[in-house]
Amino acid sequence: MTETVLITGCSSGIGRETAHCFLEDGWEVYATARNPADIEALGEAGANIATLDVTDEDDVERVVDRIIDEEGRIDCLVNNAGYAQLGPVEDVPVERVKDQFEVNVFGPHRLAREVLPHMRERRTGTIVNVSSLAGRVATPGMGIYNGSKFAMEGISDALRPEVDDYGIDVVLVEPGPVDTAFMDRVSDEIDGLERSGAYESLYDVLADTEAIGGGGPGAIPPRRVAETILDAANLTDPAARYPVGQIAKVSVLARFLPAKLQDKLYGLVFSLASKNPLGD
Repeated sequence: MTETVLITGCSSGIGRETAHCFLEDGWEVYATARNPADIEALGEAGANIATLDVTDEDDVERVVDRIIDEEGRIDCLVNNAGYAQLGPVEDVPVERVKDQFEVNVFGPHRLAREVLPHMRERRTGTIVNVSSLAGRVATPGMGIYNGSKFAMEGISDALRPEVDDYGIDVVLVEPGPVDTAFMDRVSDEIDGLERSGAYESLYDVLADTEAIGGGGPGAIPPRRVAETILDAANLTDPAARYPVGQIAKVSVLARFLPAKLQDKLYGLVFSLASKNPLGD
């Protein structure tokens, strides 16, 4: 019987490529996004498409119920939908923090709670949570985004042994910089902040999108992340984590540096940025 996958956030980038990878591998694909017009091409390519806002409980229930009615199973859930709220912690209002966690943390939690009973009944399944290097290493100017991804990492690490007896795998995929339009929304989120005036050197760094992964040196194509997600879904005993790209694999070692040394390194970066804001 053909295996079935539910993928969130398929309007572009990693989500879209992931849908294509699963289709090419012969899976029954349910590709979702908030705006169905953004995924029409995936429907033409053979995917089942559905409107899904991961912050809407009714949406989540409706889509999962549809898949169970039509296919009788969900073999893999790919929690990919997400965005990055950047900016100094002080400058990000509480409502923006809530919005960030609604999408990046509560959304995947809603999906997992909805699919797990069906996976437990069949005693098989894989949940792939698309995290980030930002879920392992925190950096100034990304604190709120870091917090959401750190939370997803912690939830995944707890869930993995909880469901192991039911034959269910929980996998974290952790890309570094990816060459997508992800940074377009990042810029909008930063521009919408009311600046306190205390962190201009930090904003100078954030203004250089290449410095935080907007397709700069070392950025990997979204297809590479998608292939990693597919590989994890196909393995009978996947690893707990898959860092994707050389930057992700190397930078995660920064977790083992003393905090004071990390702070000094960040201070050096901001000092250089303030002297030469856009790298000109």
